[in-house]
Amino acid sequence: MSPEIVALVLAAAVLHAVWNAMAKSGGSPAFSIAAYQLVGGVICLALAWLVPFPAAAAWPWIIASVLIHNVYYFTLSMSYRSGDLSLVYPLFRGLAPVLVALGAAFVANEHLPPDALVGVVLVSVGLLALSFLGSPGSRPSRAALFWGLSTALMIAAYTVVDGSGVRRVDNSLSYILWLFVLEPLPICAWILATRARDFGAYLGANTAKVLFGAIASSAAYGLVIYAMSQGAMALVSSLRETSVIFAALIGTLLLKEPFGRRRVIAACLVCLGVIVIRYHG
Repeated sequence: MSPEIVALVLAAAVLHAVWNAMAKSGGSPAFSIAAYQLVGGVICLALAWLVPFPAAAAWPWIIASVLIHNVYYFTLSMSYRSGDLSLVYPLFRGLAPVLVALGAAFVANEHLPPDALVGVVLVSVGLLALSFLGSPGSRPSRAALFWGLSTALMIAAYTVVDGSGVRRVDNSLSYILWLFVLEPLPICAWILATRARDFGAYLGANTAKVLFGAIASSAAYGLVIYAMSQGAMALVSSLRETSVIFAALIGTLLLKEPFGRRRVIAACLVCLGVIVIRYHG
């Protein structure tokens, strides 16, 4: 992969780690995620008129992505209910790149060369090490494994859908902006129908944070979609999931969480995988 695309996706990984850390520490992850999406969607709606309207061939992929993303939010919430964040987050993020490689081969006939596939596997193994290395009592439960796998399948599904959809437009930004305009509608409609007053109070009390989180969230995945228009989906997915390591670093540096042996091993494997992906072929 070109150094420019690698740099873009790693920047997206940092932004992804930042907004997830904000959502985790915000007191109400559901409100945080919905607020980031809602405000991000409004910003994207204002910008969408500056680019061409997506071609008709892209709309089935945009609609499919909106639906899959909203199922993903459900499986994500169930994952967090069934296990600690430090266990389930690396689980579904670690599984996703391998599933994306399989999905991209089936849907887009995109087959990785052996050396690139080694890089994808190294990144996945490094991330999964965060969930499975350590004492037996600190490993995911059966429920966490089920919902973590379900979430990984959703991540892989929307990644392959968006990677395929963005290649059907002449202007990548048109696909990205209209996806972000439509994606918040289901989850925000549900929250407004059930907890409108509480959600309004949350928006009023966290205006600056929500604005920053919305920009970080939209930019993070927007960069990933653009990168998939330029490079292999599985490689982009693998680089994106380094957000787990960045999140661990944020936890260590800002929240004073221990980095620990597991994170050192994971970080080394992930870095090795990134190097292989960057210089494969």
